Amino acid sequence: MDKFVRNFIVMSIVYLCAAALIGVLMLSSPKFLAFKFAHSHFMLLGWVSMMIYGVGYHILPRFSGRPLKSVKIGEIQFWLANIGLIGMAVFYSSCQYVSSCQWFLRLAPVFGVIEFISIALFFYNMLATLLAKTQGQA
Repeated sequence: MDKFVRNFIVMSIVYLCAAALIGVLMLSSPKFLAFKFAHSHFMLLGWVSMMIYGVGYHILPRFSGRPLKSVKIGEIQFWLANIGLIGMAVFYSSCQYVSSCQWFLRLAPVFGVIEFISIALFFYNMLATLLAKTQGQA
């Protein structure tokens, strides 16, 4: 298993634990309800998407009988996905606790764009792998 694939899977488990902890905190006190955004994004983009990326990168090239288009793109995607997710969660959720949070709300979408770029890299890398012509194919 490639290191970046393992990293995706490990981080998905980390995000699952973080989201579960945030969920328990939200149940324990209404003051933590401001973390709904972080909780839901850690579950969907962290736990679910990171697991799909890791398993997809590991299994889909093998099922298709083709090598992965680019390990480097996968590694870059790993870092962008994590930076984007953490940035969105921190800046959007922090705004709930700061009186003047205009710059928080301006930074959160920047991290959303970083997350989108990571998704686009996965999209490209998987399609370029799955749709590549095998040798001898016209």
